[in-house]
Amino acid sequence: MRAFLLLHGWDNFRPAGHWQRELATALTGDGARVVYPQLPDASSPTVEAWREAAAAAFEEAAADGAPVTVICHSLGCLLWLGARPADEGAVERVLLVAPPSQDVVAGIAEIAPFAGLAVTRPAGEVAIVASDADPYCPEGAEAAYGAPLGIPVTTIPGGGHLDLAAGYGDWPSVLAWARDETTAIVPR
Repeated sequence: MRAFLLLHGWDNFRPAGHWQRELATALTGDGARVVYPQLPDASSPTVEAWREAAAAAFEEAAADGAPVTVICHSLGCLLWLGARPADEGAVERVLLVAPPSQDVVAGIAEIAPFAGLAVTRPAGEVAIVASDADPYCPEGAEAAYGAPLGIPVTTIPGGGHLDLAAGYGDWPSVLAWARDETTAIVPR
């Protein structure tokens, strides 16, 4: 059985129409195990509460030794880069979508503690998809994470934060990538 763990970002309450929710619905329809938890206090999160919730969700996704694909958005990316579970043995692939700059995060009181996380490259096949116009990562994902961590970056021109406000509801190429890792992720 294929298993997926989806981690959302700051102030995200898994709204209808968001690409992660659409992805979770489609993958569940495929018969995959999909764990898409509502992380605690999404408007004013703490690193420890999110770390604990992500660890429990990862354990659920990896039940019975299933290989897990982790797909994060925004602050969920920073959580996975800096506070993921210690045992990543079941991770097969990781997709980090629109990771925010630690400098930007440091300037937002509600999430500033996440800026202090020591980020490292996760286990598994790792990729980043980010926009060249993301207000939460003005220096660009390649400079912030791709080059320093040795992670390939796919750049989406003019995609903003790759969220609902930027028009990223249903995102067919992310679903196709989840089903087949050889699929390229392209703009909506």
